[in-house]
Amino acid sequence: MAKLLLEVVTPEKLVASEEVDVVVATGYEGEFAILPNHTPFLTSLLPGGMWFRQSGKQEWLSVAGGFAEVSDNKVTVLAESAERARDIDVERAKKARERAESRLRSKERIDYARAQAALQRAMARLRIAERH
Repeated sequence: MAKLLLEVVTPEKLVASEEVDVVVATGYEGEFAILPNHTPFLTSLLPGGMWFRQSGKQEWLSVAGGFAEVSDNKVTVLAESAERARDIDVERAKKARERAESRLRSKERIDYARAQAALQRAMARLRIAERH
């Protein structure tokens, strides 16, 4: 059976480089699944979770935005940040959520969009970590 090569890359590191059976992620148009021999396309990603299946085993990653490109049985994810579920520091994510919530409740002048994005990233990391 044909496989896909999945590469998840951030500015700091290569997070994953695996031969997989399927990749599922969430773009701005909704959730999508990639199987071998998929039509080439490019999409932006929403902050949240993505997963892949390899030989019947499913693995989750938290991805903070970016892009996914599909071409020639290869899925390349270029993300601002990404972590495998097993690598998420739950305490750090909880503190980031608390900081973002505090900023959003603050009466001080803040960059609302930046605080909201930080909250979304922290919540996504926590959902993925708690799920796995």
